[in-house]
Amino acid sequence: MAIPSIPYERRLLIMADPRDKALQDYHKKLLEHKEIDGRLKELREQLKELTKQSEKCENDLKALQSVGQIVGEVLKQLTEEKFIVKATNGLRYVVEVDPLVYNMSHEDPGNVSYSEIGGLSEQIRELREVIELPLTNPELFQRVGIIPPKGCLQLDCNFLKVVSSSTVDKYISESARLIREMFNYARDHQSCIIFMDEIDAIGGRWFSEDTMDPALLHPGRLDRKIHIDLPNEQARLDILKIHAGPITKHGEIDYEAIVKLSDGFNGADLRNEDFMKAVRKVADSKKLESKLDYKPV
Repeated sequence: MAIPSIPYERRLLIMADPRDKALQDYHKKLLEHKEIDGRLKELREQLKELTKQSEKCENDLKALQSVGQIVGEVLKQLTEEKFIVKATNGLRYVVEVDPLVYNMSHEDPGNVSYSEIGGLSEQIRELREVIELPLTNPELFQRVGIIPPKGCLQLDCNFLKVVSSSTVDKYISESARLIREMFNYARDHQSCIIFMDEIDAIGGRWFSEDTMDPALLHPGRLDRKIHIDLPNEQARLDILKIHAGPITKHGEIDYEAIVKLSDGFNGADLRNEDFMKAVRKVADSKKLESKLDYKPV
């Protein structure tokens, strides 16, 4: 029996059918993948929008649950930090003093007087003119008709020590709230001096080695700038005598020679270097002493 033969063109068509089908399936899968990828991007965008709406709703809910700023009258002080306050709407609240502002007013000033500061007579005079004179003798400025500069510890007034870096908060409006409460406290407890330490933390110059932004040093921003330079010979002599006053001395001290050898030193260098060397000498001599050098009492 003879087997019918298949034409050559028909055989090529049969062999090409599986390949075409595979290519068509691959093309179809690519289209489905692109469609799914586009839907995934749309869902991600919707998720971002829903997340923003959720955060906004949470913030609005917290704002509704929190107590706003109201004017009240202090009825009774419970502790150093807690007070009973009567609001204008008749309600009464137990409130706490902001610990940041409260701690600013409880800085221990110490017992340092102007006589214990050497070599800064001109700077002390300017400082007393700026701070003390408007508080102790305001009638002098009124008589002349001028406004005293805006701005010690030895005055009978409140004193706030503020570390400027602590007023910078990562939350929006928290820094402004703290500064506003600080000045409100100073206004309610007049007369008050606000001492801001580390002012370069909030007024530093960008992209420069200079500490302060020159915009803050323009006339009208700061009424008085006091420059403290390295002490001269007379200033170093005064500093040495002040620091050497309470210590134990053996014999006479040639202050003039020490002053000439300490050119370029500031007050801290004079105190730390000279007196630490004296302590080292005493410690070295103690090592050479024996028990026989001490007499029983």
